[in-house]
Amino acid sequence: MRFGWIVLLLLSFPVLEAAGIFWVASAIGNWVLLWLVADLIAGAALIRVERIAWSARLLFSLQTGANPLASLFSSSRVLLAGGLLIFPGFLSDILALILLLVPRRREPDLLRPANDNVLEGEFKREPDDLLR
Repeated sequence: MRFGWIVLLLLSFPVLEAAGIFWVASAIGNWVLLWLVADLIAGAALIRVERIAWSARLLFSLQTGANPLASLFSSSRVLLAGGLLIFPGFLSDILALILLLVPRRREPDLLRPANDNVLEGEFKREPDDLLR
Protein backbone atom coordinates (compact mmCIF):
# COMPACT_ATOMS: atom_id res chain seq x y z
CA MET A 1 0.00 0.00 0.00
CA ARG A 2 2.30 2.68 -1.33
CA PHE A 3 -0.25 5.48 -1.51
CA GLY A 4 -2.08 4.73 1.72
CA TRP A 5 -0.97 7.98 3.30
CA ILE A 6 -2.63 9.97 0.50
CA VAL A 7 -5.94 8.18 1.14
CA LEU A 8 -5.52 8.77 4.86
CA LEU A 9 -4.87 12.48 4.26
CA LEU A 10 -7.91 12.83 1.99
CA LEU A 11 -10.15 11.06 4.47
CA SER A 12 -8.87 13.05 7.44
CA PHE A 13 -9.26 16.42 5.68
CA PRO A 14 -12.96 16.91 6.63
CA VAL A 15 -12.18 15.91 10.21
CA LEU A 16 -9.37 18.47 10.36
CA GLU A 17 -11.67 21.10 8.88
CA ALA A 18 -14.38 20.42 11.49
CA ALA A 19 -11.83 20.52 14.31
CA GLY A 20 -10.50 23.81 12.94
CA ILE A 21 -13.98 25.32 12.77
CA PHE A 22 -14.69 24.35 16.39
CA TRP A 23 -11.29 25.64 17.54
CA VAL A 24 -11.73 29.01 15.80
CA ALA A 25 -15.36 29.25 16.99
CA SER A 26 -14.21 28.82 20.58
CA ALA A 27 -11.65 31.57 20.06
CA ILE A 28 -13.69 34.23 18.23
CA GLY A 29 -17.31 33.16 18.78
CA ASN A 30 -20.17 33.45 16.33
CA TRP A 31 -18.13 35.40 13.77
CA VAL A 32 -17.19 32.03 12.31
CA LEU A 33 -20.65 31.68 10.84
CA LEU A 34 -20.29 35.03 9.08
CA TRP A 35 -16.87 33.95 7.79
CA LEU A 36 -18.26 30.68 6.40
CA VAL A 37 -21.20 32.42 4.71
CA ALA A 38 -18.85 34.98 3.15
CA ASP A 39 -16.65 32.12 1.90
CA LEU A 40 -19.66 30.43 0.36
CA ILE A 41 -20.67 33.61 -1.46
CA ALA A 42 -17.10 34.31 -2.64
CA GLY A 43 -16.61 30.75 -3.87
CA ALA A 44 -19.91 30.74 -5.75
CA ALA A 45 -19.04 34.09 -7.35
CA LEU A 46 -15.61 32.82 -8.42
CA ILE A 47 -17.10 29.74 -10.01
CA ARG A 48 -19.86 31.71 -11.73
CA VAL A 49 -17.46 34.26 -13.23
CA GLU A 50 -14.90 31.67 -14.28
CA ARG A 51 -17.57 29.46 -15.83
CA ILE A 52 -18.32 32.31 -18.22
CA ALA A 53 -14.73 33.51 -18.72
CA TRP A 54 -13.00 30.20 -19.47
CA SER A 55 -14.53 29.81 -22.92
CA ALA A 56 -13.57 33.34 -23.95
CA ARG A 57 -10.04 32.84 -22.58
CA LEU A 58 -9.69 29.54 -24.44
CA LEU A 59 -11.01 31.02 -27.70
CA PHE A 60 -8.64 33.98 -27.43
CA SER A 61 -5.66 31.70 -26.84
CA LEU A 62 -6.59 29.62 -29.87
CA GLN A 63 -7.02 32.70 -32.07
CA THR A 64 -3.70 34.24 -31.04
CA GLY A 65 -1.75 31.01 -31.31
CA ALA A 66 -0.94 30.80 -27.61
CA ASN A 67 -0.92 27.57 -25.69
CA PRO A 68 -4.55 26.59 -24.92
CA LEU A 69 -3.45 24.33 -22.06
CA ALA A 70 -2.12 27.37 -20.18
CA SER A 71 -5.54 29.02 -20.30
CA LEU A 72 -7.25 25.79 -19.24
CA PHE A 73 -4.79 25.42 -16.35
CA SER A 74 -5.44 28.99 -15.26
CA SER A 75 -9.21 28.47 -15.35
CA SER A 76 -8.95 25.19 -13.48
CA ARG A 77 -6.96 26.88 -10.71
CA VAL A 78 -9.69 29.47 -10.22
CA LEU A 79 -12.45 26.82 -10.32
CA LEU A 80 -10.61 24.68 -7.77
CA ALA A 81 -10.11 27.72 -5.53
CA GLY A 82 -13.84 28.49 -5.76
CA GLY A 83 -14.68 24.93 -4.80
CA LEU A 84 -12.31 25.08 -1.85
CA LEU A 85 -13.93 28.32 -0.70
CA ILE A 86 -17.37 26.71 -0.83
CA PHE A 87 -16.13 23.77 1.25
CA PRO A 88 -16.51 24.91 4.88
CA GLY A 89 -13.31 25.23 6.85
CA PHE A 90 -10.20 27.27 7.29
CA LEU A 91 -7.64 24.87 5.84
CA SER A 92 -9.52 24.85 2.54
CA ASP A 93 -9.66 28.66 2.65
CA ILE A 94 -5.90 28.82 3.06
CA LEU A 95 -5.41 26.41 0.15
CA ALA A 96 -7.80 28.48 -1.99
CA LEU A 97 -5.92 31.69 -1.21
CA ILE A 98 -2.63 30.03 -2.09
CA LEU A 99 -4.10 28.94 -5.43
CA LEU A 100 -5.38 32.44 -6.12
CA LEU A 101 -2.25 34.30 -5.02
CA VAL A 102 0.43 32.19 -6.69
CA PRO A 103 1.46 34.24 -9.70
CA ARG A 104 0.53 32.88 -13.07
CA ARG A 105 3.02 32.61 -15.85
CA ARG A 106 2.45 35.58 -18.09
CA GLU A 107 1.56 34.64 -21.62
CA PRO A 108 3.24 36.65 -24.37
CA ASP A 109 1.14 39.36 -25.93
CA LEU A 110 0.91 38.22 -29.53
CA LEU A 111 -1.20 41.13 -30.72
CA ARG A 112 1.54 43.69 -30.17
CA PRO A 113 4.98 43.39 -31.76
CA ALA A 114 7.82 42.78 -29.33
CA ASN A 115 10.11 45.48 -30.77
CA ASP A 116 8.65 48.41 -32.71
CA ASN A 117 12.06 49.45 -34.13
CA VAL A 118 12.54 46.28 -36.18
CA LEU A 119 11.16 46.00 -39.69
CA GLU A 120 10.70 42.47 -40.88
CA GLY A 121 10.99 41.48 -44.51
CA GLU A 122 13.24 40.03 -47.18
CA PHE A 123 16.27 41.73 -48.64
CA LYS A 124 18.65 41.17 -51.50
CA ARG A 125 22.26 42.32 -51.46
CA GLU A 126 23.27 44.23 -54.58
CA PRO A 127 26.89 44.45 -55.75
CA ASP A 128 28.68 47.68 -54.88
CA ASP A 129 29.37 48.69 -58.51
CA LEU A 130 25.65 48.84 -59.27
CA LEU A 131 25.08 51.29 -56.44
CA ARG A 132 27.24 54.09 -57.98
